[in-house]
Amino acid sequence: MFGLGTLFYSCLFVVNAIAVLSEDRFLNRIGWGSSGAVATGFEFQQPGDTNVKSRLVNLISATRTLLRIPLIAINMVVIVYELVLG
Repeated sequence: MFGLGTLFYSCLFVVNAIAVLSEDRFLNRIGWGSSGAVATGFEFQQPGDTNVKSRLVNLISATRTLLRIPLIAINMVVIVYELVLG
């Protein structure tokens, strides 16, 4: 049954997945790295341009930077909750 707990777990899994993406191993290979200009087709977009790709790269970078410590705490709480009340 779909409920608020399942929705919370799903959101937590997605945020964890975004937080553990490696920029060197994965994001740079597909052209989604945050360094320098991003090549899209035949033109180069500057990092300040507001297209969907640059916004997603900024969202991934912000998630990895800002949510690292809170995610550790939230994951610990969820693990303890699952161990105790399973």
